[in-house]
Amino acid sequence: MTDHIPTIYGYARVSTKGQARDGNSLEDQTNKLRMNGASQIFTDSFTGTKIDRPELDKLIAMLQPGDTLIVTKLDRIARSTTQGLQFIDSLLSKDIKVHILNMGMMDNTPTGKLIRTIMFAFAEFERDMIVQRTSEGKSIARQNPDYKEGRPSLTLDMDRFRIVYNEDYLTHNHTAEECASLLGISRRSFFKYAKQLAA
Repeated sequence: MTDHIPTIYGYARVSTKGQARDGNSLEDQTNKLRMNGASQIFTDSFTGTKIDRPELDKLIAMLQPGDTLIVTKLDRIARSTTQGLQFIDSLLSKDIKVHILNMGMMDNTPTGKLIRTIMFAFAEFERDMIVQRTSEGKSIARQNPDYKEGRPSLTLDMDRFRIVYNEDYLTHNHTAEECASLLGISRRSFFKYAKQLAA
């Protein structure tokens, strides 16, 4: 039996809309992956309503101990920071290295573990702060006699929405109604913002 030769794989993912924004085009990603040593690159393209990633699934099935997976950003392989870090841990447990170009090499060295621990802590802290500020904002808003529960906010912070959408709706399986209430918007507006986020 021939010994396995460690391979460096790259993975790129884009939305079908706005894919060239923020350096996230397939061309830009694949160029960066090749420059960092990826010899085989898998790519997926999908909209926010389609979460299947057949090429990523195919790549994961091919990975063997000693291989390396490279992606340009954590959000290329996961819908939330928590999900992404859990995914990384699952690969590391199989002796597969993960290189997130804007974060560094993820491995089981003390430094690698420290990076992931810090990322987890910041993700949780950011989410908790958003939830706290949202709750405080709703409490103040309720003092206004014209306030209506679920009233759409025209100035909703998309960063705040992104955290609630990723960490509560996608990861923790909270309902759209619960997340909309947390944000102070209607269920219809919740999906409107979700569509904008996927664009």
